[in-house]
Amino acid sequence: MTTPVPAKRGKKPRATPAAAPAAVGGQVQSLTRGLRLLELIAESQGSVALTELAQQAGLPNSTTHRLLTTLQQQGFVQQTGELGFWTMGAHAFVVGSSFLQSRNLLAIVHPVLRELMMEAGETVNLAVLDLSDYQAVIIDQVQCTQLMRMSAPIGGKLPMHASGAGKAFLAHLSDTQITALLHQKGLHCYTPKTLMSPHSLKENLALIRKTGYSHDDEEHALGLRCVAAPIYDEHGEPFAAISISGPLARMTDDRITELGALVIRAARRVTQAYSGR
Repeated sequence: MTTPVPAKRGKKPRATPAAAPAAVGGQVQSLTRGLRLLELIAESQGSVALTELAQQAGLPNSTTHRLLTTLQQQGFVQQTGELGFWTMGAHAFVVGSSFLQSRNLLAIVHPVLRELMMEAGETVNLAVLDLSDYQAVIIDQVQCTQLMRMSAPIGGKLPMHASGAGKAFLAHLSDTQITALLHQKGLHCYTPKTLMSPHSLKENLALIRKTGYSHDDEEHALGLRCVAAPIYDEHGEPFAAISISGPLARMTDDRITELGALVIRAARRVTQAYSGR
C-alpha cells in the first residue's frame, strides 16, 4: 500500500514505499514466528493442533492461523484429517534435501578438529563407521605439536572393541547387534588391557552411554589413551566420531573427564552443523 506525498507546483504526486515489516533485533518478526512454527511442527514428529502450536509459540490463535496459512500456500505445511491438524508439507522436504546434497563432512569438521587440538593439546581424529566389516576408519586428523604424539595414517582402521571411536559406535548398537558382531569378528587381544569378555565389554558400553564419551585405556596400544564421542546423522544414528588421542603420561586420569567434555562439545557442534539435530 502507498501513500501520496504532496506534490510541488508543476509536478505530479509521487508515491513512497510502504513501511517495511517490523524488525526485532535485526529479524523480521513474522518470518521469525513462521520459522518457529515450522520447528514446532517438525519436533512434534507427526501432526499437531493449531491451539497447541499457538500455546507453544506464545502467539494468539489468529496470528498462528495466519502464519500457517501463508506457509501452507507455499507448500511448507499442510492440514490433514478431519480435525485439521498441521503437518510438514512436501516443499519443506525439497528445501531440506538440498542441504543434504550440499553438505560436506570434512569441510564442516576440519575447523572443529583444529580448534579441539588447540584446546586439548593432543592429536584429534575424525573416524567414520565402515559397515562392510564393522571397523572405524580414520578420514581426517590434526596432529598436535608435541614431540611425543599419536599419529595414525589416514585410511587406517581401528577395531570396534578396542578403540575410542569404535566403542563410541558400539555403544549405540543393540545387544542383539553387539552379540552378532562379536560372533562375526571375535575379540582380538591387542594389549593386556583389551576387553576380552563380552560381559566386560557390555559393561564398558553401558558406562559410555551414561557419560556420553568412550575411553580407550591402552586397549589398542600400550601407553596410548583416547576419548571419543559420536556424530549423529539426520536420523539420529551415529556415523562418525571425533577422538582425542595421546600418551598416557599426558592423558592422566585427572584429564580424561576434562577431555571427554571437550570431545562431546565438539561432536555436538558437528552434529548440529551436519544434520541440524
